[in-house]
Amino acid sequence: MKKTPLVLLMVSFVAILDFITKRWIVSNINPAEPIDILPFLRIVLVKNTGAAFGLFASLGNNFFLIVTFFAIILIIIYLISLPKGMELVAISLIFGGAVGNLIDRITVGQVIDFIDFYIGNWHWPAFNVADSALTVGITIFIFANLIKHLKESKGC
Repeated sequence: MKKTPLVLLMVSFVAILDFITKRWIVSNINPAEPIDILPFLRIVLVKNTGAAFGLFASLGNNFFLIVTFFAIILIIIYLISLPKGMELVAISLIFGGAVGNLIDRITVGQVIDFIDFYIGNWHWPAFNVADSALTVGITIFIFANLIKHLKESKGC
């Protein structure tokens, strides 16, 4: 399979799934009434004006729009020269996550988060499908490059 259709399929899938889930959450969840799913997981409605974990919210939405546009441009440049395999999957997930959160920033001026993972009183900051794709993509990217580096250092 050629690289471009695979990338477009993965990016589209992540962005569309992210969009649909966020719009459903906004339409159906009251911010004051989270829904318990499991003893460590609930659905909430959080509007995040910052970056990951709500960091740097004071910088404003325009700052994050610019950063995201530049990140997407760098991802596209990297994709042009990217080898195949797990690294391609990783970059596609990262790209899809970036697009998903960019859609929120453009349409509602903030990112909608709704997955609340917690243990006791400790809560991981709320996140969404795009954030999950970004995290999984970054993890795969790191492992793929570590494996590639180990193989190269052993002369395989």
